[in-house]
Amino acid sequence: MSTTAAPNRLIEQFRQLGLNTYEAKVYIALLGKHPATGYEVSKSSSVPQARAYDTLKALESKNMVVSMGGKPTTYLPVPPEELLDRIEKTYQSTINELRAELPNYSVESIEPVHNLRGEAAIFNHARQMIENARETIMLEMWSDDQKFLEPALRDANDRGVKIAVVGYNNVSYDFCTVYEHDLADDIEDTLGGRWILLTVDATEGLVGTHPVGQNEPHALWTRNPALVLVIKEL
Repeated sequence: MSTTAAPNRLIEQFRQLGLNTYEAKVYIALLGKHPATGYEVSKSSSVPQARAYDTLKALESKNMVVSMGGKPTTYLPVPPEELLDRIEKTYQSTINELRAELPNYSVESIEPVHNLRGEAAIFNHARQMIENARETIMLEMWSDDQKFLEPALRDANDRGVKIAVVGYNNVSYDFCTVYEHDLADDIEDTLGGRWILLTVDATEGLVGTHPVGQNEPHALWTRNPALVLVIKEL
């Protein structure tokens, strides 16, 4: 291999592993010509000679190079495969330890509540929830809206997801049981419109209203366990 300067991309990759620029340049230069003295490494790496010696000592302490003794001292690089295997194992061990320990220091977070406005936004989000469902879907809706969710519900049924639908004003699906609610008119009069209630896998919920007239439909979506339970029990 030639002793041309190390590509910037390789130097940057070594920097991401915790090495400084001189250490990256010296190690890569030593791969191209070894054994080599500090003077030779300085020339091939473009690292100032005084810094090349310090850098070689630093790399030796990190078990990335091996000194061969003699006068002057010569150095060999640890083979790349051996070096990278060792770094990978070290990083993986560190990551595993952090993964196990960090939750002990984490303050319990409060799941946010997101606002959705407009019919398109509400039903797009409802479809995404249904498409991601793995076990259960619980839905309350009016017949006016059943067409928006039918394809996604049908696919979920084909995946084996258990679906329970409470329908208002004669909701009809041929792939799942619909429990007809007989107070649709009373609810519409009280709310001034219709609603949609949706929970998926008991982990996320959506509740929305579609007012009569010019008022824009709006909904709330959340993964907050307490709120999901409330939506589920409505």
